[in-house]
Amino acid sequence: MGVALKKRMPQSNRIAAEQDSLVELDELARSAGAVVAGTHLQVRQALDPATLVGRGKLEEIKIEARLHRATLVIVDHNLTPVQLRNMEEIVESRVVDRTQLILDIFARHARTREGQLQVELAQLNYMLPRLTGGSSELSRLGGGIGTRGPGEQKLETDRRRIRMRVAKIKAAIETVRRQRGTRRQARRAIPLDTVALVGYTNAGKSTLFNALTNAAVLTSSKMFATLDPTIRAVRLPSQRKVLLSDTVGFIRDLPPGLIAAFRATLEEVQEAALILHVTDVSNPRHQELDEDVLKVLHELEVHERPRLRVYNKIDAISEEQKETYLSALRNNNGSGEHRAFVSARTGEGLPELLKQIDVVLPRDRMIGVNLHLPLSDGRLLAMVHERGRVLKSQATPDHIEVEAELPQELVDELKEYVT
Repeated sequence: MGVALKKRMPQSNRIAAEQDSLVELDELARSAGAVVAGTHLQVRQALDPATLVGRGKLEEIKIEARLHRATLVIVDHNLTPVQLRNMEEIVESRVVDRTQLILDIFARHARTREGQLQVELAQLNYMLPRLTGGSSELSRLGGGIGTRGPGEQKLETDRRRIRMRVAKIKAAIETVRRQRGTRRQARRAIPLDTVALVGYTNAGKSTLFNALTNAAVLTSSKMFATLDPTIRAVRLPSQRKVLLSDTVGFIRDLPPGLIAAFRATLEEVQEAALILHVTDVSNPRHQELDEDVLKVLHELEVHERPRLRVYNKIDAISEEQKETYLSALRNNNGSGEHRAFVSARTGEGLPELLKQIDVVLPRDRMIGVNLHLPLSDGRLLAMVHERGRVLKSQATPDHIEVEAELPQELVDELKEYVT
């Protein structure tokens, strides 16, 4: 069971937002498998450096936790090691802060080797400064090479082991990153632009990904259901093909260490030619959540990348609200921002979204050419179909005559076959 505790600085104009944040903590707790028994929202003039919320409030939580037979207290704040230890001593229950809760959800949803390594790295980096010694007595000498040394305490041994494990995981992740780089380089052999889906967690990115690619990526109302990146090809109305990448959802106050741990995964965003920023338009706080997404894009240094705003879940809003949004899309308010309003669940607006991607995605100038390609080299014909638009083709015993529209770059590569 879980009891959620929420604490913020006292600003009356932010009470509603803080209550919404507490609702988000509730969703996170349920996604981690907790049953939420009760919540507390406290307003203070300043944080208590020793206990965060004060001993009196912790005594109240202790009593309520016992009444509900709760075994866990979840705090919507990142705790210092001292605060964590003091809170557990007073409430006499296990205490988990926001970062640890997110890490637990990540650990549940990591499926690939890369995802599991990144989660473990983030967990160990979180755990290291929070280790406490169970005893001040000196440990016995070890019996082999590399075991604890003379007079070394168990706490020091644990820290040394964690640091060694962190070093191994970093090396393993670097290997994975090189492998991912090799695969990315292979994709560049037949260059296809990558379009990355980003957005706040639970904005409907995976549902949209499935709708556009006919894939079967896990979709769930639980937060962070998608952790490992998935890439599929999509054909645009202009007949050019692009790669669509589904990525982990963002969330407010995501710890920098967590972003660093998942940098290998987020490289797909950094490599993207176009970013689809997906918003749950049915969420009344979606503008605030979008700001949190933009903060992460700044940290990834991709905030100036071409971006298309995709307002999802229009099937979950009223017809009046929908008309307001669609009117804004038509007028575009003179902002120059590219936008699309869709329902990934029903399919509404998806054809228009593909057209928008075609318009916004940077592209080489297309040139009409006639090619004389040898039948013995099927790779050349495949390249023409992948990167261009074939208008007409006719086979002869040794060659195939192709009339096509191709990017200037590909025309230069195939210049010896141009007639």
